[in-house]
Amino acid sequence: MASTEQNEREAYRVIVLSRDGPKILLVPEGERHKLPAVEIPRCHRVAEHLTAAVERQWGEEVVCLFEPEPAPADGAVIRYEAAEHLCTRSNPTMATRWVPMSALCQDSLIDTRDYSAIKRVTGIGNAEIEDSSAGPFARLGWFCELRSWIQSVVEPMGFHIEGEFRQLNASPSFSLIRFKTEGPALWFKAVGEPNQREFAITCSLAQRYPDYLPRMLALRPEWNGWLTREATGELLSEVKELTLWEQAAASLAKLQIQSIDHGSQILGAGASDLGSAALSKLIQPFMNVATQLMERQAKLPPPALGQKDLLLVADSLRSAVDAMEAVETPETLGHLDLNPGNIIVSQNRCAFLDWAEAYVGNPLFSLEYLLEHARRTLGSESAVRARLTAAYCAQWNGVVTAAGMAKALAFAPLVAAFAYAAGNELWKKIERLEEAATAGYLRSLTRRMHREANALADGRTLCHH
Repeated sequence: MASTEQNEREAYRVIVLSRDGPKILLVPEGERHKLPAVEIPRCHRVAEHLTAAVERQWGEEVVCLFEPEPAPADGAVIRYEAAEHLCTRSNPTMATRWVPMSALCQDSLIDTRDYSAIKRVTGIGNAEIEDSSAGPFARLGWFCELRSWIQSVVEPMGFHIEGEFRQLNASPSFSLIRFKTEGPALWFKAVGEPNQREFAITCSLAQRYPDYLPRMLALRPEWNGWLTREATGELLSEVKELTLWEQAAASLAKLQIQSIDHGSQILGAGASDLGSAALSKLIQPFMNVATQLMERQAKLPPPALGQKDLLLVADSLRSAVDAMEAVETPETLGHLDLNPGNIIVSQNRCAFLDWAEAYVGNPLFSLEYLLEHARRTLGSESAVRARLTAAYCAQWNGVVTAAGMAKALAFAPLVAAFAYAAGNELWKKIERLEEAATAGYLRSLTRRMHREANALADGRTLCHH
């Protein structure tokens, strides 16, 4: 049991840098010291759990900076997290001591590998080491600068930032933080590569479709960052009421209908082109990669798809793309990552978040992604799918004929699976294809397409499992 619990948690040694001079927070142990260490749940947001653990155990409020390269340790690795000290909140449960860097040497520490990590983190944090990957959030002082900037933005609106904040993401070039005020909560988000385009896309969409995104308050272009008011409502991932899922489906359709004729501007902001012409050109290159991945598959089950199976997928895709284009469903804004954690829903409004995976193409792809998440969250009853589809399609009355929409819906599961697979850049990167997880993921998506192609060939709607 102990080993199972340990596998579900990850240990981090925290390098806490002082704001008032080069000092490190250490835990005394006899004549020497060690770094404060916390354990956080595996596969959870590191920054959110780590800042809470440091305050709970050591009584210190910190903001995470970045995670330096881990150190090898007897077959495992030692993970570190760099953080900046903000203030002391309470008495620690274990004694700590601020040690000047000038007084620190390898012999000062129980584990000498910590010394190298501290030196590197201190150099990057103080901008003494030029690191090509060190974005604005690796440097000491950025958080206080951010908080001052936000205060200058919201003060004319009549409210002030309170002390409490939640840091959800932390890296040299990415940031996601929620700030409390005596009025509405605020969110600051900043992005770097490979999602840097999300900044321009979000700015463009917030300006064009303010009813469907959180209200934009200010931009920080040099950080690729923006500040918004928190949208009212609940995350769709946390609700089971079917009426709220129907509201999300209907709102998605309304947003997409508003985006008709704006495709070139949305593409210009950085969205992916998944229109019929672009998708048609991707079919053969993607299937060539899928063929190679199936030939290299070593683990069974599931069985690898053979040449005949893959030819069926390719032929079905060509026919389906052509058929959906013939229906003349307009190409609109879409979202390749339309999971319920990216949708804030209320009875009269929906806000859609995280637009890094925006595309311009057939709107029904986004509906298919929403339906897939509904199946996982609400169950696979056909009535759920039918009600969400009806709520979505009702908005399209007068834009697409009922017969045309029904035909497009029949082909949507297959083409949406392909758009999802081909719409990201993974399959184009040779080095990523060598990774077992990436290869397995792309094979799984290809099998999904094969099941959908068989369903079309059988003239029936695939029962999703």
